[in-house]
Amino acid sequence: MNGPALQDRPPASASWRIALPHSAAAVPVARALVRTALAELEHGADCDTAELLTAELVANAVEHTSGDTPIELVVELLPTGCQVEVHDPDPAPPGHLTQPDTRDPDPWQEHGRGLLLIRALSSSCGHRPTETGKAVWFRLPVVPPQWHPA
Repeated sequence: MNGPALQDRPPASASWRIALPHSAAAVPVARALVRTALAELEHGADCDTAELLTAELVANAVEHTSGDTPIELVVELLPTGCQVEVHDPDPAPPGHLTQPDTRDPDPWQEHGRGLLLIRALSSSCGHRPTETGKAVWFRLPVVPPQWHPA
């Protein structure tokens, strides 16, 4: 058989939703939630990539929106993969998420690579308006288990 057997995947959808403080302290909490969500169900999505991209979304929401309104993290696990969304109060779309920036990131700058990572490492990504601002999201597919010779 090619790929994982159907019974190796989560049997149904599961989702988590949590309000996070509008501060840098939200980043490690968001990473931990994604790691826990993927581990609890022994989900087949790449946990390291999910954590990295979640950290980028949360850090962007904190850095590029003002005020102290909490941001919200939504993690949805599906049989085909996972989707992570970060909701923030700013309705403006994130720059260069779905259309690549034509300039190369400055190698000397600490910022400017988050959206590039999200575009490059996710199977899809985007944003949508919400009643209170916007949601920025990415999806990762289930990764087949590695075959280990005896």
